[in-house]
Order: sequence, then C-alpha cells, then structure tokens
Amino acid sequence: MHETAQLGLPLVQASQAQKHVTVNEALMRLDGLVQLTLQSNSQTMPPLAVLNGACYGVPAGAVNEWSGQDGNVAIGSNSGWVFAAPARGWRAYIADVGQSAIHDGSVWRGGQITLSPHNAGLSASVAEIDHDVISGPVSTTVAIIPSNAMVIGVTARVIREITGTLSSWELGNPGAAGRFGSGLGLAAGSYARGLLGQPTAFYSPTAMQLDASGGDFADGAVRIAVHYLTLGLPDL
Repeated sequence: MHETAQLGLPLVQASQAQKHVTVNEALMRLDGLVQLTLQSNSQTMPPLAVLNGACYGVPAGAVNEWSGQDGNVAIGSNSGWVFAAPARGWRAYIADVGQSAIHDGSVWRGGQITLSPHNAGLSASVAEIDHDVISGPVSTTVAIIPSNAMVIGVTARVIREITGTLSSWELGNPGAAGRFGSGLGLAAGSYARGLLGQPTAFYSPTAMQLDASGGDFADGAVRIAVHYLTLGLPDL
C-alpha cells in the first residue's frame, strides 16, 4: 500500500530515498484537508497564484492544471497542485458562497446538513443581498427568498444611513409588512433580527419589502440576509 485509505496520504516506502519529499507532501495534504475549506467548487480555471494549502473543488470541465481532475479536491502545494478524491460524508465550507456542504460520493451538496442513503436531506442556507433603498414610502428588493423554502427568520443591517422624512422603518415581505421587524433605526449599523415564532413556507420566489414609517425614504442601503431551510429529494 502506497497511500492511506481515508485521505490518500502518501506513505514512506522501505529504503526510499528523499523521504522528506513524501512526508512533506503528506503534511501539505493534511494541512489542506483537515478543517476543509474550499475556496470555490465552481471555478474551472486554476488561480494564477497558487497559495500553499488553498483548496478548490474541481468542477466538471476544469482546464489547465486541473484538466482531468473533475470531482477531486485540488490542494495548492509548492506552486503546483496535488489532488485528493473526496469520499461520501466529507464536509467542507465553500468560501465563495458562504455555505457548508456534504459530499454524497459524487458531488458536493451545498447547504445540506443531513444525507439519507439515497441522498435526500435537509439544507440550511442564507441568501444575502445589499439593497439600495429607493425613494418613496416602500422599497422592494429583488426576489431573494427562493421557491419551496421554509424561512426561519431574516436579519438586516443598515450599511448606509437611511435618509428621508421617515422616523423609522419596517422589514417584511409583500403582503406581510413588518413581519421581520418594525421601529427600526436609520443610522448606519442599525439592525433587525426578525426571528419567526413559527417558520413560514414560501412556494414561489419572494422579495423583501421595506416600509417607511412616518414619512418616505430618500436614500440609504441595507444588507439583508434570509435564513431558510429546503428539502432535498431522494435520488432515483
């Protein structure tokens, strides 16, 4: 046997020369794979600057140094790459989407926190946007809540002072003004933490709605994060 069974770490062989090369490669793989963070699992082009220990999930169709490594984890090592094949049950944090994932033996399932024998599971996700407030009594975002999602709550932070004739504002969704907070502050740094007493299901994409209280909006920006669950179907 030349590699370990779980992580594929190279083993020093009897009477091997340059043993430090094998040991250092094993340590480099361990440094990348333990507490695994994937910088991305959708990037097909390897970065020009290789950072030691930086890991990427190699997607289908990857090119250059990642060509032919579809599905593997690429680990930056000595200005090049070493590769590891993830196994069912591996967990990782995918940095560019801010989401945990579990590997089902074939692909990474973003957000999924449970995994049945046929890959059904419960996924926990956050959808986040920066919304520029428009002038008037109501400011509506793009559709941020996905279809077939069960929303647990919504948090928000004012990232640019909200101005206008209003005294405060409310955060909700169309048809449910103020569902996630009312009497909210205008200054940068003001926040909303709208935790629902009972999770609410949304069956079609839905926007968030900001309502001005006591006047109208003029300007401002709010960072909004929707915290929700979805159900993954079992495979055929």
